[in-house]
Amino acid sequence: MDVKAAPNGVATIEDRILRITGYYGYYPGYSSQKSTSRSSVTRCKPGANYPSSHSGISRQLSPLSVTEDSSAPIFELQSRGSSGVCGHRVERQNRSGEDGTQTLPENSSQENRSKARCRSCTSMVLKAVWGLLIILSVSSSWVGTTQIVKITYKNFYCPFFMTWFSTNWNIMFFPVYYSGHLATAQEKQSPMKKFRECSRIFGEDGLTLKLFLKRTAPFSILWTLTNYLYLLALKKLTATDVSALFCCNKAFVFLLSWIVLKDRFMGVRIVAAIMAITGIVMMAYADNFHTDSIIGVAFAVGSASTSALYKVLFKMFLGSANFGEAAHFVSTLGFFNLIFISFTPIILYFTKVEHWSSFAALPWGYLCGMAGLWLAFNILVNVGVVLTYPILISIGTVLSVPGNAAVDLLKQEVIFNVVRLAATIIICIGFLLMLLPEEWDEITLRFINSLKEKKSEDHVEDITDSSVHLRTRSRANGTVSIPLA
Repeated sequence: MDVKAAPNGVATIEDRILRITGYYGYYPGYSSQKSTSRSSVTRCKPGANYPSSHSGISRQLSPLSVTEDSSAPIFELQSRGSSGVCGHRVERQNRSGEDGTQTLPENSSQENRSKARCRSCTSMVLKAVWGLLIILSVSSSWVGTTQIVKITYKNFYCPFFMTWFSTNWNIMFFPVYYSGHLATAQEKQSPMKKFRECSRIFGEDGLTLKLFLKRTAPFSILWTLTNYLYLLALKKLTATDVSALFCCNKAFVFLLSWIVLKDRFMGVRIVAAIMAITGIVMMAYADNFHTDSIIGVAFAVGSASTSALYKVLFKMFLGSANFGEAAHFVSTLGFFNLIFISFTPIILYFTKVEHWSSFAALPWGYLCGMAGLWLAFNILVNVGVVLTYPILISIGTVLSVPGNAAVDLLKQEVIFNVVRLAATIIICIGFLLMLLPEEWDEITLRFINSLKEKKSEDHVEDITDSSVHLRTRSRANGTVSIPLA
């Protein structure tokens, strides 16, 4: 079929449209030759040779008079013969095979990474769930202990006997730990072997009589003083005030660690200590410096101070301890209390300082409830360090303040004025400031910088997305951008 060219050198309307729109590879007579080239090109079968395809295409395209600009697409068409098509197919198969061999290790590494991420995410979720349960358990056990003491005081007021009785329950700490070991550990050990392993907290030789008296005696005395002063404060003040004042022990721990252990100085913790002292003064002022109020505040601050001294001395002489060593040590304190401090309540009984009519008249239910919750609190504090983040244990302790406040409001035992409420809030804020890590300023700066980098990356991505969107819209509308040379 002959192509009839128009006076301007364009054969058909389609050729005019292609020339106007600037179609790449356009040459005059393109539309007429397109139909003939389609009919002449046949499909290539694997292993077959078609030498006539080149000549067929070249004979059809040779009569045409073309310019130098249109010669490039013609040569491109001529190079697409049978061998070219089959060659492209073979190259594609080879490339796909090479890509498959390259992507196999990449896919396996990506799967390993995804599995590791899933494991880390599940461990974090489990720690958070355990942390929530520990927070609720710690705060509720401490609130329950404090409120049971207040109820017991209505009919029975013997604070030292109550302290001695509850401390004796610490003997059960190690048996509870060993029961958990038997239930969870794959390689189970005998009680004596586990006891000797955990007794390494006293030294390489384990627990000897000399170390029992030397290391256990001061800590047992501090333990007894802490609990005894806490119970004395509960007689003079409400449970909310005593629990809030006891939270000052964090500030005292920092001050003693800074002085004795030469720990790092932190300005934010000095501010927290000042806030704790301010709260103490405001708590005493809440009742216009009444005698009972001042004495109660002194007892509560004394309890917090002895608790801080206990923790600092433990860190100085014994260092850090795992759960088993802590259970062993607390049980040892219970034995020491039973053996060497039992004479103190006997002396107080015969001197009628703490006297009761008969043992049958003792409120054994309240006493056992108080001692059981106190033991549960000590166990939860040590278990929580293993199962979750240690900071959550401290949060559980400070949450006992609003818990006791809620119970006191329900019992109508406390009237919150502005000064008492402000003192409680200031002490709690100071306690939370003490929980900040030592590198809190560096962590905060890193977090702010990461947020800035993320915002800049998002801004760049938005710009690129908008530019790509504009390009696709321009192509869809038929506009062609011609690059400048």
